[in-house]
Amino acid sequence: MKKLRLISVASLVIAVAVVATASFYGKPEPACAEGPVIVRVYYPDLATGNKVLISFKGVMLETNYEEGYHVMEATSEDIARLTDAGLRVEVDETWVAQPQGDLHALLSETTGIPGYPCYRTVEETFATAEGIVNDHPDLAAWIDVGDSWEKWAGLGGYDLRVLRLTNSAIPGPKPKLFLTGAMHAREYATAELVTRFAEYLVDGYGTDADATWILDHHEVHLMLQTNPDGRKQAETGLSWRKNTNQNYCGPTSTDRGADLNRNFEFQWNCCGGSSDDECYPTYHGPYAASEPETQTTQGHMSAIFPDQRDPDLSAPAPDDATGIYIDVHAYGRLVLWPWGFTSSPPPNATQLQTLGRKFAYWNDHSPEQAFGLYPTDGTSDEHAYGELGVAAYCFEVGTTFFQSCSYFEGNIVPGNIPAFVYAAKVVRTPYMTPAGPDAANLSLSNDPVPPGTSVALSGTIDDTRYDNSNGTEPTQSVAAAEYYVDVPPWGTGSTAIPLSPSDGSFDSTIEDVEATIDTTGWSEGKHLIFVRGQDADGNWGAFSAVFLTVSSGGQTTFVHDIAMSGDRKGANRIATAVVTIRDTNENPVEGATVYGAWSGDYSANVSDTTDAEGQVTFTSKKVKQANATFTFTVDDVVKSGYVYDPALNRETSDTIVVP
Repeated sequence: MKKLRLISVASLVIAVAVVATASFYGKPEPACAEGPVIVRVYYPDLATGNKVLISFKGVMLETNYEEGYHVMEATSEDIARLTDAGLRVEVDETWVAQPQGDLHALLSETTGIPGYPCYRTVEETFATAEGIVNDHPDLAAWIDVGDSWEKWAGLGGYDLRVLRLTNSAIPGPKPKLFLTGAMHAREYATAELVTRFAEYLVDGYGTDADATWILDHHEVHLMLQTNPDGRKQAETGLSWRKNTNQNYCGPTSTDRGADLNRNFEFQWNCCGGSSDDECYPTYHGPYAASEPETQTTQGHMSAIFPDQRDPDLSAPAPDDATGIYIDVHAYGRLVLWPWGFTSSPPPNATQLQTLGRKFAYWNDHSPEQAFGLYPTDGTSDEHAYGELGVAAYCFEVGTTFFQSCSYFEGNIVPGNIPAFVYAAKVVRTPYMTPAGPDAANLSLSNDPVPPGTSVALSGTIDDTRYDNSNGTEPTQSVAAAEYYVDVPPWGTGSTAIPLSPSDGSFDSTIEDVEATIDTTGWSEGKHLIFVRGQDADGNWGAFSAVFLTVSSGGQTTFVHDIAMSGDRKGANRIATAVVTIRDTNENPVEGATVYGAWSGDYSANVSDTTDAEGQVTFTSKKVKQANATFTFTVDDVVKSGYVYDPALNRETSDTIVVP
């Protein structure tokens, strides 16, 4: 059992002199003058616990949500502030962080952070981004926007890069969403979460209607690794927060560097929300934006967002201001918005709160202003809002810095990707659109259809989708709903077509709606149906979309699966590819001719016809070579009365190596 002692501020002076601090895995760290002591801070309720976390996150080690306490490295000043706030603080003399990774995976994995195979390393993250650009050159660009401190100092380091996602074939200007990940190096989940969002968008383009229209009409900018130098330290298991600037706290100290999220120009070092101590986790740097990582992030904000707010702190951004910035951090399960340097509400408080509660509806975090027990200053989201008027947020995802892969996959990804998608939907007018109802549950009676077919469109308009755990968001009855075909209202030649309430009248906060779409005169191919709703206060909500395919050929086919297997017979290697073809109703397609090609160590063009299960098997010839590589690619699928749409393919090619 751990030894705990209830302490007073007076006794702390003795405690800090005798209690050594510990880094991750319990390795000793160089101590600064009057270094910290490890303590438990008990909170009476989650709201108070969140305020403590906001104010002291830089020195947090872990949180026990079940028993209601934080573990943190606290100085005498920290403890004085905590006890003055009426909180119980106890010294924990035996706390040592334990590795939380998957130890079985640690022994077997060949990729990912050791013990955490779900999190890509810096190099693997960058390779993923490069792969996205290579696979989707019309949708993605990998832009060099600056240098990390180590690269700036000539010590190796990394380029700072932004992955820009948009359909380059559709001209702008387009509203922009900007996300940053891993600004604090030890927060494992954040870079991977932002990378997963990138993959969701590009993988969904052409098959997911929302991902498609977002990339057609908006721009998404993702700085996947904002602090790559620090991240490489954290990948070794160190609880590293800051960058690696050797000019602060000694060139070899594990406490060196500046806290990038206390180094931004807006309200830098204004209000006691950061530290003057070079060794402290929230050291703000010697001057505002002293760090190249901060300069780069600020510079990219200014490059993509217009300045939409007067410098006066009381001046709001206009209602039609555009753009959203989200800085993704861990941990705390919080959605935070400015101000953090003062408890006074920002001039756009109502709008920021509304969008924050909408985000929290998706990720089930607590939505609140970023002021805790005490202020924070020089932060990234404050800069985006304070300097440019951009709707800006900090997401604190998860429950620990070194989050387990099971929690990440089961909670963080499924909760936060929809929140990011919502941000991408409303980025055009983030101070207006979130006040309106959402369009959900869209469906069509038939798809695909021949030209001239009438199709029933149905959906739900919902004005209640807010998180009300920290105050209640006003809601209104739904007053109207409408849809657009291919061209949304900001496009030239758009036409709004009304949907009707299924029960005959708009008089509830949640309404089922319907319409009949006449496809007479439509061109063949996929069409985007945009749907939105309006509440009784006149607020139009976010669009959702669904595809409707018009085809004179009838059903559409796609490659559902390519199953590869290999066999070794003496010195010979062979491979087999089983291709499954289905239609858009997920039915197997019999009698379709599949044209494909082998490549790698065996090359050949082949074709054959699917059976009753929609499958066809292709087998290579023998290759007399160890570790032979076989790749099979589907080039075309042909059947009378059907249209092959490769954009729907679950797989187009697959590869196997036969040892």
